[in-house]
Amino acid sequence: MNTAHEAGSGVISAGVLPAIGALALPAIVYLIAAQRCHRQPRGWNHWRTASFIVGLIILGMALRPSTSDSFQDHMLGHLLLGMFAPLALVLGAPMTLALRTTPASVAKPLVHLLRSRPARITTHPAVLLIATVGGLAALYFTPLFTLTERHGALHMVVHAHFFVGGYLFAWMIAGPDPGPDRPSVRMRLVVLGLAILGHAVIAQLLYAGLFVAVDAPPDELRAGGTLMYYWGDIAEILLALALLLTWRPDHRGFGARSRARNDPGRCRGARPNSGRQRLSPLGNSGSAGRKGWTISVRQPAGSVEGSLK
Repeated sequence: MNTAHEAGSGVISAGVLPAIGALALPAIVYLIAAQRCHRQPRGWNHWRTASFIVGLIILGMALRPSTSDSFQDHMLGHLLLGMFAPLALVLGAPMTLALRTTPASVAKPLVHLLRSRPARITTHPAVLLIATVGGLAALYFTPLFTLTERHGALHMVVHAHFFVGGYLFAWMIAGPDPGPDRPSVRMRLVVLGLAILGHAVIAQLLYAGLFVAVDAPPDELRAGGTLMYYWGDIAEILLALALLLTWRPDHRGFGARSRARNDPGRCRGARPNSGRQRLSPLGNSGSAGRKGWTISVRQPAGSVEGSLK
């Protein structure tokens, strides 16, 4: 690492304590909403609360290593920031909690935002794969890393990119929250496999020092590549496990398709549900895909909900 990084990291380090303090705000809001939801007949799973709080703790832990002068600490911070913290936060289902505890005037715009075209593009598997794997390649194999050493603001933008990309990728693979046009389980496994392959290739190139545009000693590059290779695999195994634990196969699909084919009143050209997760239009009730999401407006209470069946 060069001395230019010290000035850049100094700017970021000055904001570490306020950033950690800011993490207390979503924790407080989440705990209040979870307590409110827990008093409802459906209740709220305490494991989701624990997962969200753990995610915030990991996010706070990621702030200090990612501003260190050591490339090994830098890599550890990016792993925590872009893989471990997002997975824990995603499994906390914050959007579900928001839909179940906010009034309809707030929840309806959230649902429309989730169903919007920008949301569909942003959460497309190809876009997220490029953002996560391609972002790492751009950071370590282009002058971008050197620029982040010199400019603290750019360093924070890169951190935000890793976190947001990691969160959306974890949601796309295994998140319990509703969202637009989630791909099938088979497609998600393919995307996860490609991400594992991409991370492994980048880690091995870092270890070998090939094509790397990072001003760091060879031993630090090897240590960083080793961290990325093994700890990245651990994070991806946890993500695959989360997918298996949260996926619920639709055992009713075959019967529903058979009844639909034999239904004389079925409209010509209509097709049974493809099994992809979709957000249904708001109404008195609606279902959204394979995982059994429902989004409903309660009358007369007027609250919009999303919950796993």
